[in-house]
Amino acid sequence: MALKYPALMIFVVIFFPNKLCFAQKVYQVKYESQADVKIFPVKYESQCDLKVFWVKYESQSSKDGLWFHVEYESQADINIYYVKYESQADLKIFYVDYESNAGWKNKEKIQLLKRKEKKK
Repeated sequence: MALKYPALMIFVVIFFPNKLCFAQKVYQVKYESQADVKIFPVKYESQCDLKVFWVKYESQSSKDGLWFHVEYESQADINIYYVKYESQADLKIFYVDYESNAGWKNKEKIQLLKRKEKKK
């Protein structure tokens, strides 16, 4: 009986990894102090940590780097703030033209986009 639960967890981690812990619904805050992560868009893909593609529908934000802009902070998985200088950023992003190009280049930064706890 004890083996069923670890097997289930392994199944979930293998087949649904993006649903477990990574933010895709994004809200841009007005002040740096409100942000979960400070980001800086870079000019070249080789400089980024994460390649981002903005999707039109929430249901499309199923993979890391596919971001959906929400209208209200309470709907967001992560609050972002654009910083003026690269040195101020927690995460450097590069906007891609195609959904299939989105994803991590620097997986060491992956913990920055873990889902924040929703207040009930």
